[in-house]
This record gives sequence, structure tokens and C-alpha cells, in this order.
Amino acid sequence: MPLDEDVVKSIYRDHGPALRRFVLGVSRDPQLAEDVVQETVLRVWQQTPEITGSLRSYLYRTARNIMIDNYRRAQRRPAEMLEGDVTEPAAVMEKVDELLNRVLVEEALVRLSKEHRDVLVALHYRRFTVNEAAVQLNIPSGTVKSRAYYAVRALRTILDEMGVER
Repeated sequence: MPLDEDVVKSIYRDHGPALRRFVLGVSRDPQLAEDVVQETVLRVWQQTPEITGSLRSYLYRTARNIMIDNYRRAQRRPAEMLEGDVTEPAAVMEKVDELLNRVLVEEALVRLSKEHRDVLVALHYRRFTVNEAAVQLNIPSGTVKSRAYYAVRALRTILDEMGVER
């Protein structure tokens, strides 16, 4: 049984822009991005899947699968390319997976408490040492270590809930 049209409109409104940015990060083609977003929402509407984790991570995985299907379909057709415009399939897949992982980790970081997120950002994104992070965050270095430990555990739990496999 398909979803109600209002639910589909809200999915498109709430998640469409993020999906579009995700696809644009891989393809740089606005028309393709729009097509993939529409196909993703259409599949969710038609199939009404049983989603156990995050809806957004499900949508990203569906969009990723659509991009892979499109790429494989294009490989079966005669190529219409300019000389020197060859991209290896493994490189495309790696870029898609890397972008998907980045998006999912950012979504998971948003779900952490501010204290845990601040410590992880300081240590892993800004590459501060424990002492530098302690000075920057104005907390003792032991607190930085403790928060980092519990933040990584919480992040792993959130990623598991989102359906991200190790």
C-alpha cells in the first residue's frame, strides 16, 4: 500500500535538499541530482519499506543504489564521451561511499550532546591534542579524555541505530 501523498510531500520537503546536495557531491550534474532525488522518493512511495533506522540514512542508501544502477546502465550502452573523459568505476564507487559516510557521520554528530560533539570535533576534526582541546574548551584534560571516550561510544550507538554497518 503506497504512502499518503502528504507524507510523500513532507519527505520530499524535509529530505529533498539534503539528498540533492549528496548527489551533487558525486555527480556535479544538477539534472541528474534532481532525477535521483525524485526516483528515491518515488521508490519509497511505491514500496512503503519497513524502515528500522533513520529515514534519512535509508533515503541516502536508496539514492546511492540508484546512482550505482544508473552508472551500471550507462556502462552497458555505447559510450558518448570526449577523449580523456574516462572515470574508473571503482573510483566513482569509492567517492560515493566516502560522501555517504561523511553525511551519515555528520548526521550522527548532530544527535550527540553539545559537550560530546565539541570534544570530538576538537580532537578529530581540528586535530587538537588533549591539552589543546582542554584549553580551547576550558575544561580539564581528564574531562576531555572522559568525554571523548563516552562520545565515541554514543556515536557508535547512534550509527548502529541509523543502520550503518561497520
